[in-house]
Amino acid sequence: MRHSMRANLLDLIAERSYFGELTIDEGRIAAITELGAARPGARYLLPGFIDAHVHIESSLLPPAEFGRIAARHGTVAVVADPHEVANVLGLDGVQEMLASARQSPFHLFFGAPSCVPATPFESAGGVLRAPEIATLLQEPEVVCLAEMMNFPGVLAGDGEVMAKLAAARVAGVVVDGHAPGLSGEAAGRYIAAGISTDHECTTLAEAREKAQLGMYILIREGSAARDFDTLLPLLRDYPEQVMFCSDDKHPDDLVAGHIDRLVARAVAAGYPLWQVLRAACLNPVRHYQLPVGLLREGDRFDAIAVDDLSTFRVAATWIGGHLVAEAGHSSLPHRPEQGDNRFAARPITLADLDVVAEGESVRAIVVADGSLVTQARPMRPLRRDGRLLPDPAQDLLLACVLNRYAPAAPAVGFVHGFGLRHGAIASSVAHDSHNVVAVGVDGAALCRAVNAVVAAQGGLAVADDDGVALLALPFAGLMSLLPGDEVASRYQQLDSAAHALGSPLRAPFMTLSFLALLVIPELKLSDRGLFDGRRFQFVDLVLSAPSDA
Repeated sequence: MRHSMRANLLDLIAERSYFGELTIDEGRIAAITELGAARPGARYLLPGFIDAHVHIESSLLPPAEFGRIAARHGTVAVVADPHEVANVLGLDGVQEMLASARQSPFHLFFGAPSCVPATPFESAGGVLRAPEIATLLQEPEVVCLAEMMNFPGVLAGDGEVMAKLAAARVAGVVVDGHAPGLSGEAAGRYIAAGISTDHECTTLAEAREKAQLGMYILIREGSAARDFDTLLPLLRDYPEQVMFCSDDKHPDDLVAGHIDRLVARAVAAGYPLWQVLRAACLNPVRHYQLPVGLLREGDRFDAIAVDDLSTFRVAATWIGGHLVAEAGHSSLPHRPEQGDNRFAARPITLADLDVVAEGESVRAIVVADGSLVTQARPMRPLRRDGRLLPDPAQDLLLACVLNRYAPAAPAVGFVHGFGLRHGAIASSVAHDSHNVVAVGVDGAALCRAVNAVVAAQGGLAVADDDGVALLALPFAGLMSLLPGDEVASRYQQLDSAAHALGSPLRAPFMTLSFLALLVIPELKLSDRGLFDGRRFQFVDLVLSAPSDA
């Protein structure tokens, strides 16, 4: 169907705006007619926003439902790494994500997960080796080899890692990186292996060094990791090498906003409009060679209308010529979906959580709000009848990780920084292998929260004195099959309940989900025990002397 519209048009390539008329035919821009200077009061039409790196599973929504919500905010495309579901269900899980994506006109592109399992130090449900990677890279929606977290393997020339990088070269796709803190000669060798991006920079100096070496830097602002304000100056220094991403975004945050909020913040901070929009719209299309329109003749009509270039409130979103969202409401339908799962955990008992030891101090995991990085700190728990117990008075809580893939006893540790005064929280969203992770003030509360998740075969739970509140996640123990707004509302209720237990963390469930992420330093908890991410080895929970920490 052929139709026309008039608006102030933004040409990101020429970095100019003007009033013009677009003619759209069969979902593509058939003609653009310039009618003069930009007109005050007229809407602005520009290419849609792109999230250059996201784990859709963290939204607790399947891909099609994620796209339905994100389109409200002017997002027309994402490059997603489905390694969360791959760690649970392997290749079949990734294929299920692709099947969900094909239900939606939203541009859902994917990377082939490069590190499944992420480490050999935890129990996981899936394995993706080089032949499976090569198979995935043949899918039209797969546009890259997803984040290569195993940078030690890259530097050591590990055979399996090299085979995956070779598969990417044969397929002609780029390789995304993940190398927190890597610098100097090691960073140069990592990049020389063909790795083109990093979203793990947490300091401006690190980001600048990697950009100087030719890397694209993804400025991340998610529900837990927030590097936007720190890295934003990179826009001026390397405008052609910067993209925006969320990495992990919980459903309540997604309902509230997406890349549109980052664009508004960057412009409000004084950064030039064209540099900001290049990062949000243009650079991802060019880097990943995405078939997404950029408001040129012959392009697909993938665009958004905004009322002004300061707040960037999205009035309408079009994808392939179809109006998919208007005035904050999506016209895409919620489609009922099915999802497989893998869950064989058994309920835990109080006895499973006993820490019987002679020592007086433990290695405590110290979490920080807004950061995936933890620290290790010697702390003295309470002691009773030979057992070491949590001490909420000093914010020293009990933590456990339970193997969800086979019946097993949980690994137990202590954590500082969650701030719970009573109760417990538990989740089957636990990066990267998604075993059941929990934190609580005592063993009884921990058991109630964990066992609610086990009974549901996946979900988020808050246990308090009145009972247990639960959001079930039947798709791989990671995603709900409910409409996105309902998932966001239920998640918000659980988040409020966790705060009511005393947690000062902005996103306690997101912080909880990274407590078992072994590839991020410094101290984490696997289902097999306490793990030192600096030395890449298991360590004892109980210290024989303070110097052992």
